Amino acid sequence: MTARPRPAPPEPDADSATFWAALREERIALQRCSACQRLRFPPMGRCPWCATSGGAAEDVPGTGSVYSWIVVHRAFDEAFAADVPYVVATVDLDEGPRLALRLDEPDGVDFGARVRPRFHHHEDWSELRMVLDG
Repeated sequence: MTARPRPAPPEPDADSATFWAALREERIALQRCSACQRLRFPPMGRCPWCATSGGAAEDVPGTGSVYSWIVVHRAFDEAFAADVPYVVATVDLDEGPRLALRLDEPDGVDFGARVRPRFHHHEDWSELRMVLDG
């Protein structure tokens, strides 16, 4: 079996290292702007709303609701061939940011469905997924 490719960037950079390290510990750490106080994702060097540099990591519960989703029927990489079909969803976190990620156990998925985080650990990185809540 082919090893699963690591998501981009291949190695965490200065902005994303805290996020990836938190996932390894089954936490979700988002950046909060020190000026406008908005949470943001993905991690980046400047706030996209007010352009202030930096930002402090803040742990969030990671619960939210499904904004939209697709069912993947054709693997884009041989490493995922045994997984199809699977669901990729965009999720609005209760804290504000919207994430695109894999949805485990998607039976009954619908717009606005409540979700909670699930962590999948690979050999050298950890992945955030969601599962329907209830």
